[in-house]
Amino acid sequence: MKTIFITGASSGIGKATAKLFSQKGFQVIASMRSPEKEDELHKLENVLVVKLDVEKREEMEEAIHQGIERFGTIDTLINNAGYCAFGPLELATNEQIRKQYSVNVFGVMNMIQAILPHFRQKNDGSIINISSIGGKVANPYLSLYQSSKFAIEGLSESLYYELAPYHIKVKLIEPGNIETDFTGRSLQVLQRDDIKDYDDHIQKFLDMLMADRKKGNISSPELVAEVILKAVEDKSDQFRYLAGEDAEFLNHKRKELTDEAFLQFMKGVFPLS
Repeated sequence: MKTIFITGASSGIGKATAKLFSQKGFQVIASMRSPEKEDELHKLENVLVVKLDVEKREEMEEAIHQGIERFGTIDTLINNAGYCAFGPLELATNEQIRKQYSVNVFGVMNMIQAILPHFRQKNDGSIINISSIGGKVANPYLSLYQSSKFAIEGLSESLYYELAPYHIKVKLIEPGNIETDFTGRSLQVLQRDDIKDYDDHIQKFLDMLMADRKKGNISSPELVAEVILKAVEDKSDQFRYLAGEDAEFLNHKRKELTDEAFLQFMKGVFPLS
């Protein structure tokens, strides 16, 4: 029986993934910042809920130790924890910039560092990093979040080669627009009372996103969980796995067009003029 370790399992993609893998017979280590608030996952026999803040290395080490103590081994690490800082770069404080990278990038790096001794000892393992189509295609007002996902893409590609001699696979999941709590606790809006020049454009952009959601141009966390399951069970060397029709469409356009043509195409999508 295989064991997965997933970060950010309290809601959204993380929780959907923990539940799906449990249903499929995997042993699941579901980590989150506040395990005492979780009810559903605690009730599943093959799920261990552990405390983990991805900004705290000591909690990573302890969570991994607890998982191995309970299940004997860990076969796959799924780096899912993250949040989205939304708004123009000019409005971001240094602390907001640091925080976005601390969680979305450094948290992933530290988690990988923490699990690698176990994987190297086994001469086996897999790392699934949850990126985004926004790690290949950028939007306005998401410069912090999407640049953090661009970083995850580069990190993962480098590790794909670096860890191959130890039979450790590295894979990327690239979801499109997802119906998650990013509109709530996983979203941070960048604001400054002294700068209002962006307000009208931001509102138009948000209206466009909401219109897309009403049209059904959005994927469920459960769909992404199914793609993650496919990646974990896939024995091939496939590196990227797209999740959602919008991700498939944008990926196709990015490959089809030159850089300049693609930028003009995307510029036409956004109501910024």
